[in-house]
Formats: sequence, structure tokens, C-alpha cells
Amino acid sequence: MLKKVMIHTKRSIKAIILFTISAFLIIGAIAFLYKPTYSVFLNGEEIGYTENKSELQNKINNYIEKGEEENQNVAFVQVDNLPKYQLCLLKRNIVPNDDEIFEKVKEQGIPYYRYYAILDNNEEKAYVSSFEEAEQVVNGLKEKNSNNKDQISIVEKYEENLAEFASAEDVITKLYVAPPAPVVAVASSKTGSTKYKSSGTYSNASTISTAKIDLGISFIKPVSGIISSRYGSSESVRNYRTHGGLDIAAASGTPILAAASGTVTYSGWMSGYGNFLIITHANGVQTCYGHCSKLYVSSGTSVSQGQKIAAVGSTGNSTGPHLHLEIRKNGVRYNPQGYIY
Repeated sequence: MLKKVMIHTKRSIKAIILFTISAFLIIGAIAFLYKPTYSVFLNGEEIGYTENKSELQNKINNYIEKGEEENQNVAFVQVDNLPKYQLCLLKRNIVPNDDEIFEKVKEQGIPYYRYYAILDNNEEKAYVSSFEEAEQVVNGLKEKNSNNKDQISIVEKYEENLAEFASAEDVITKLYVAPPAPVVAVASSKTGSTKYKSSGTYSNASTISTAKIDLGISFIKPVSGIISSRYGSSESVRNYRTHGGLDIAAASGTPILAAASGTVTYSGWMSGYGNFLIITHANGVQTCYGHCSKLYVSSGTSVSQGQKIAAVGSTGNSTGPHLHLEIRKNGVRYNPQGYIY
């Protein structure tokens, strides 16, 4: 019995040894002929092999985050489908093609460029490559006291197409607007009045409405005084035409205040109105101030509500010192008494 056990044990040991040797030989043959690597798939298609998937993927990630090194304006690259890896055994005579794989990933990438737009009154006027150049433009226009310096802004852009860049110096030259000429006083043919150089644009609104609409503007009284002629009246001084404003009598030289904040769009002499101001507010609303003895602001000036803008006078077609006040919206005149007095 013992002898049979010994014989069986010896046979088992021989079998184990033979199996182990065979396994080593097979493994050795495989190792000699094949090497462990990764199959690379893109959009479900096998596009090659790589021995180091971490190194290849890091290269792809850097490209997505920064783009090509030679183009500094690339902010990132959009790649919708990333490669997938599957471990496999590859014959040693087959060479991995990491560079080809990388190029195929790049082919489907969409680069997005970062640059900076220079806006004038919210309209894109020029483009520069860097934020430093954009700041140089803004500061340059401020130093030159350009009339539009407060309307200049910077917007960071991310686009598929790269804009045509200009140098900061060229953009400053392109956007510079000379400040308005100071108001120049000259003698008027009418005794006791001063005529001012006109600047800005003027629309002689003729439509008169008796309706009261919501202007969306809150006004204050531009001057305190006695109403000497009401809206809609007809008087000989205007050749019996309908009065499109409100006359407030006050002493000559009395300060006239801006009824609401806005921008002066006309300042100067205007026929029968004499020395005349128009302030444009929001919503297409304007206030007009006529027969002034003095004008303190020029066209293009931003004024705040309550700011002194002129002085009461009797210039133009006037029979005595008073303020002729009009309220307009989109060229239609409305009764100032419905909103202020």
C-alpha cells in the first residue's frame, strides 16, 4: 500500500514539474514574441496602439487645455470624443503610433481663441491680442481726454475664428474724439442778451399732444416762478401759433436746473427760442429750455438732476425774462404741467 502511494506521489511531482516547465516555456515564448500594450479606439474605431496610455492622455489633455504652443491666443480646444484604451498583447515587430493617434484627436478638435474687443458705447470697434493692450487703449484715451473716454469698455472674447488685431497705438488713434470746443459768447443784436455758439443736433418738433402718457421719467421744477403762458395757448408773439411749451416768469439771471439727469444734445442759439438747451433723457424723452440769458453746459455734457445748466433771460422772441420749458417724447410735445408744475 505504501509503495503504491509513493509511486503515485512521484508521478504527481513529475507532472507538476512538467506543467511548470511548460508554463514557463509558453510564457517565455509569448514574452519573446509579444509585448503588453494598449489598443486605442476613437469613435468606436481602432486607430492604433500605445505602450504608455498615461503619457499619451496627458499630451491630449494639455492640448485641450492650452492648444498649440505656437498660438498664444488659443484659450482651449473643444474635443467632443476622447480616445478609449484596451489592454492587449502586441507583436513586438509592430511599432506603437502615439503621434498618429494624437494627430487624429487633433483633427476633431475645435480651437477657441481668446482676445479682447474694445467697445465704444457698447459697439465693438477694434480688437487686441492681450488684456494689457486693452488697458493701454483705455488709459491712453483717458490721458488724451478723449470725449468718449467714459464710453470705452473691454470685453473678453472666446470665438472659433481669430479676429484681426490692431496695435494699442492704432486703436487709440482710431477711437480718439476731440473734446467739444468751449462755448464762445458773441454779442447779440438784441440789447442785454448773449448769443452762444451752437453745438449738437436739434429737431424742431411741431406735433403737439394734449394726452398725458407715462414717460417713465421723474422730474423736478427747473425754476420757481409764475406761469405766464400755458401750454396750448395762442399769442401774438408767436404769430398766433399754438404754444408748445410752458412759460415760467422769473427774474433775469435766476438759475435754471436740469429737470432730470441726461445728456445735453443741443446748446446754443436757436432762432425765436434765443439761447436754447435740449437735454435728452431715457425712453426718448427730452426737456427743452428757451430764452436763457446764459448757458452753462455744452453739447455732449452729461448732467445730473438739479444741476445748474442755464440762467433765466429774455433772448429770442420774448417780451420779458422767463423760461420757456418743453417736454418731448419721440418728437411729440406734451404739456409740462402734466408732469412738473
